[in-house]
Amino acid sequence: MTTFTQDYQITWEKLPDDYKLPDDPVGNINQPALAAALTEGLQLAGKISANTLTTTNYGICATLNNKMVIKAPDWAFIAKINVSREEVTRSYTPQLQGEIPVIVMEFISDTQETEYSIKATYPPGKWFFYERILKVPNYIIFEPDSGSVEMYRLQNTEQYILQEPNENQRYWIAEMNLYLGVWQGTRENRAGKWLRWWDEQGNLLPWGSELAEQERQRAERLAAQLRAAGIEPEV
Repeated sequence: MTTFTQDYQITWEKLPDDYKLPDDPVGNINQPALAAALTEGLQLAGKISANTLTTTNYGICATLNNKMVIKAPDWAFIAKINVSREEVTRSYTPQLQGEIPVIVMEFISDTQETEYSIKATYPPGKWFFYERILKVPNYIIFEPDSGSVEMYRLQNTEQYILQEPNENQRYWIAEMNLYLGVWQGTRENRAGKWLRWWDEQGNLLPWGSELAEQERQRAERLAAQLRAAGIEPEV
């Protein structure tokens, strides 16, 4: 499949087996934890199917004028792939191996502001690649320390437009039927701000540790009710 932009002829090709991927270090110690938290909330809520792919600092490819371009967003959600998972262990090529990502996220960790790069010449900047090449409908830039979120949505003009949050300071992700917002608390010894999901009714999608705590509290309430009725609960 071949498509065109003003600047490039775009083809969707599999990454060659002998292609040497860049071995860039993770830019921030919090990035893996933030990404894992996003995925866990979806997984426990049954929002990730067998054909869904969530990625963390993982290469998404397109070939521009016969030159391979790979960008690795800090987190991405691909609703459906149409190949086996063994075929996407090193990288993922939209159109060829499945759908374009529904959402990509970057967690700001440096002062280069590469997340905003609209550089159109080869190799293109991240913003240009997500907006004009992949045409990802939702682009999130999150600053973990301050908790600031910028959500950009691809409009009919095929350009990203900054979105405003709702009254609860959350952003509607139509393709996922979920809200995204900032939550403050502790997980895995990191106290701070996290990106989290809420459903249409405003219910927070819990993590495993929270589900376990809810179950413990439920068991304690039940035990207290039994004792009040003169029944000693079995341990």
